[in-house]
Amino acid sequence: MTDPPVPVWLAQAPMHVEGALTEASNLTLRVQFEEADGSLGAHRGVYKPVRGERPLRDFPSGTLAQREVTAYLVSAWGGWDNVPPTILRDGPLGPGSVQVWVEASEHDDPHTGDLVRIMEPQDVHSGWLPVVQAEGRAGEPLVVAHADDPDLAALAVLDVVLNNADRKAAHIARDENRAVWGFDHGLCGHQTPKLRTVLWGWAGEPLPARETARLRLLLERLDVARLSDLLSDLEVSTLLARAEALLEDGVFPLPPYERYPLPWPLW
Repeated sequence: MTDPPVPVWLAQAPMHVEGALTEASNLTLRVQFEEADGSLGAHRGVYKPVRGERPLRDFPSGTLAQREVTAYLVSAWGGWDNVPPTILRDGPLGPGSVQVWVEASEHDDPHTGDLVRIMEPQDVHSGWLPVVQAEGRAGEPLVVAHADDPDLAALAVLDVVLNNADRKAAHIARDENRAVWGFDHGLCGHQTPKLRTVLWGWAGEPLPARETARLRLLLERLDVARLSDLLSDLEVSTLLARAEALLEDGVFPLPPYERYPLPWPLW
């Protein structure tokens, strides 16, 4: 199976660095793409050069860009379509991942937005799912909760398949059309269970019918040979096994008791 299509400009147009995203753990640059006449157009992307990746104890060095592409391919093959188009290509600082920039809705503020919030316990009502209890600076009780939203649930299912070790609240956004997108998938695809996420609100609940349909579609479309260009053979086989097990179980997994289940920090 061929890769899902990506915009021609993403793959071919020269890139010009606008600046760095300073809160990212690894070097992350926003870039503009050059038009045919040499001018800078409206298209923007996120460029993560391999040479800017920080060495990690538990992920092989120089593989995070490939994992970003893996997340896009799995999302597209399964029909989730909630990871922006992402490819490997050369750039101003050498090879790396390049992803279409998605402009977040102005309403998607990390603490008061409509996806993940820090709330007082009495404010957790229908439409919100608590994840973890917390305390404010004065010791007041707080709750981190996320929206009970089907598009967010879809992202949670994708994260299980990808074994996403870093689903922070800041790695989720709605665009101006209210579509939900996930970003920053460099810590995905490991063969060892590492799921760390803020999206535990559905733990133990049955998977929605559209998510089981997407898992079946993924298992039908998944290109093992293509993923083997990006991950180790063991990582590919365990990714496939996770998708099969999730479909067979039919429920969102429970948080693990033997290790910390949340990303740090949460945002």
